Amino acid sequence: MQRERVLLRGGRVVDPANQVDRITDVLIADGRIAEIGPALDSTGARLVPADGHVVAPGLIDVHVHLREPGYETKETIATGTAAAAAGGFTSIFCMPNTRPALDSVATLDDLRQRIAVSALVRVFPIAAITAGRLGQRAVDFSALVEAGAVGFSDDGDTTADCSIMRQALAATLDHGRPVMVHCEDKALAPGSMHEGEVSRRLGLRGIPAAAEEIVIARDLMLARLTGGWLHICHLSTGRGAELVRRAKADGVRVTAEVMPHHLLMSDQWVDTSRSLLNVDEPIGPTATPRDPHTKVNPPLRTGEDTRQLITAVVDGTIDLVATDHAPHGAAEKTGSVYEDAAFGLSGLELALPLMLALVRARHLSLGDVITRMSCVPAKLWSLAAGTLSPGALADVVVFDPDQPWIVDAAKLKTKSANTPLIGMELQGRVKHTFVGGVDRYGT
Repeated sequence: MQRERVLLRGGRVVDPANQVDRITDVLIADGRIAEIGPALDSTGARLVPADGHVVAPGLIDVHVHLREPGYETKETIATGTAAAAAGGFTSIFCMPNTRPALDSVATLDDLRQRIAVSALVRVFPIAAITAGRLGQRAVDFSALVEAGAVGFSDDGDTTADCSIMRQALAATLDHGRPVMVHCEDKALAPGSMHEGEVSRRLGLRGIPAAAEEIVIARDLMLARLTGGWLHICHLSTGRGAELVRRAKADGVRVTAEVMPHHLLMSDQWVDTSRSLLNVDEPIGPTATPRDPHTKVNPPLRTGEDTRQLITAVVDGTIDLVATDHAPHGAAEKTGSVYEDAAFGLSGLELALPLMLALVRARHLSLGDVITRMSCVPAKLWSLAAGTLSPGALADVVVFDPDQPWIVDAAKLKTKSANTPLIGMELQGRVKHTFVGGVDRYGT
């Protein structure tokens, strides 16, 4: 099927994979990048003015909870991928904590059929490490890779059995997909927020940073032992970043991701703060202590942790930025006291503007952001994405980096707008998201 021709006229084209950052045109034809250059011929093409906007490879999020099958009251493939498109993401990886868990060829086949019907962006499944995510028996890694799995994770349920983790990491040498770990010693983590001064002031039981760091250290040792590919999900502590930094220097095959909320928010947000850290941005509306929308796992850490994590992004210790988009219904958040509320934040529509705040504060360049949110994940997982090279698939995001907007729950595409950013002013708005040349989100 021939797709429409689209000419993106006069945007700032940022394509770090080709070291491109200039004002020029991009022509999309038959689902691919046809040409990049000044004053391209628009004959037969839909003209999309992009002056004042950035044109970049579509963003890739390797950590998303779509909730389907089993938890469609929180999110569905349709609503989750609509949120992804609104956030500039053209490819997302979905986590296996569904019902049933993504632990068999049959469940991946069922998911693939659902994706074909409902998805607006590309969706790649992450399979469970153990059957039912129960931590007792390893899945058939080879069969699941054959069925389309791009990684393996028990996600919120850390795989406690070292022998299973060793087996999973060793298997990556054969199938080339990472073990993507949620690092948490649950015996140390019965709390609801970061353990520290703020938790003590609020009278809330805390989750110490050591609960994460102990498991990071264990899994790095197992990665060293096996030579396998370890990917650390949602790194949240400065000491954890230092463990990764040292392991990389020693030749361990480890990659790591960080979430925007762990770069820009601290445990002070659980109290009353609505000021983004490390940047000069508008302060949000007055908040009340123990807002369940601030409850996330791993928890919001200290301001010092945020600064150390930014350093780790800048020096390459942290490879990429993901969202850990974790939608929950209102009853699970605002209908609960803090201790009983569900862990998780909605992030797909908010990640890019949060990262652009770090660009304005000169911690990162725009090219750095596109690299860590598109080029690096594409390269690590060998995806046909992350570039605007002529002939490449036309997965493209167009955004206005300067447009201010107020986060309004009613206007977000996600089914569950559980975020403490509601009512805050952010800057940077997606205008178009093209997936294979098809405009999946346009304003």
